[in-house]
Amino acid sequence: MERTRELTLTGSLSATVSLVITEKSGSVRNRTISMLTKSYPGGTEKRLIKFTEPADVKGTSMLITDNKDKADEMWIYLPALKKTRRIVSTEKGKSFMSSEFSNADFSSPTLSDFSNSHLQGSGTNDQWIIESKPVTPDKADEYGYSRKVSYIGSANSQIKKIEFYNFDNELFKIIEVKSVQPGENGTYIIKDMTVKNILNGRSSEIRFTNIAINARIDDSAFNLQNLEK
Repeated sequence: MERTRELTLTGSLSATVSLVITEKSGSVRNRTISMLTKSYPGGTEKRLIKFTEPADVKGTSMLITDNKDKADEMWIYLPALKKTRRIVSTEKGKSFMSSEFSNADFSSPTLSDFSNSHLQGSGTNDQWIIESKPVTPDKADEYGYSRKVSYIGSANSQIKKIEFYNFDNELFKIIEVKSVQPGENGTYIIKDMTVKNILNGRSSEIRFTNIAINARIDDSAFNLQNLEK
């Protein structure tokens, strides 16, 4: 699981992100996002997300500090309120901008928050099947699920699919990685990722375009004041 996390740390990256939200009825909403990402020594990654379209979400911004060995830090700026506030740990499991992705899906969970074990069939068919359970009930409440099952390529340690189970042990959400772009030294960038909510029939998709690896990104891009610009 640590190796899997390390392979998503891609150095400096800029990209345009399309978020497509599909209701059970088939109606669709589109969001466009500008994203900057930068990795730091010790396994920390910082991410700046800014919504550029449509008008009702334009200017909404998030700053995420993705820490390896301690709790992640998340901040959000809401232009309608002209206010920046911290996303507290109890909001990690909540919806990301009305999609089926959660806030926690946009960071790599702290490894010590989970106990991991192989499930039956792990190591066959060129994949690991890893069950991750939050280490305490409080952590389970924080993330919004009782356990998750990750399907990981055994040859390249790349995530292929994650299944999430609620507190009644029902499968309620599935994330699938549809395509990736190779980075440097075995790292990779997820280019297309979908999530399906089994219980309510809603789905969402994230697509990356205009990807620039090793982009020149100043550290000052990741300060709170920049959220409001």
